[in-house]
Amino acid sequence: MLQTIKERRSIHLFKEKEVEETILREIFTYASWAPTHYMKEPWNIKLYQEEGKKPFVEAIIRSYQRLGMIKSSEDEKTIKSIRSIENFLLQIPHHALIYLPIEEDPVRSEEEYAAVCAFIQNAQLAAWEFKVGMLWTITPYMHDPEFARDIGLDYYREKIAAVLQIGYPEKIPKPKKRTAIAEMLEIIKN
Repeated sequence: MLQTIKERRSIHLFKEKEVEETILREIFTYASWAPTHYMKEPWNIKLYQEEGKKPFVEAIIRSYQRLGMIKSSEDEKTIKSIRSIENFLLQIPHHALIYLPIEEDPVRSEEEYAAVCAFIQNAQLAAWEFKVGMLWTITPYMHDPEFARDIGLDYYREKIAAVLQIGYPEKIPKPKKRTAIAEMLEIIKN
């Protein structure tokens, strides 16, 4: 597992082949061993694949238009841009939207979000063991109340933590240099 921690990469290009459902279930089962305060296990997953990706991608496009990231006009350049984004997103074999209930207590809210982040990292590491790649994305549509409604969530009761793009890697990026931990670690002995 220590080698997996060092070798795992964020994957940006995926093969068209879908990951078998049994493997996806195993990945998320391993992920569920993340630390969780009071054993609340706050993570929830909406897994979009096959034809289920289409309404999800359409909701993303509408959100990008509302947020001003894509024009809403019908000119040829805009339509071409939208089709390009749609095709890119639809070619990704699986999209896993990870969300959690919003806690009223800000301390509990941080604890639950931290647990979900640990769950996501566990998922990435478990996936790598199965030769499956992921990209942990945090995008503006996650903060769009209408996007949440479009995918069946209540923006004011549920927080989207991330969307994981999942599939077999087409290309594995080279490792990037890490800062020596000695530069980040302060040891206090008295």
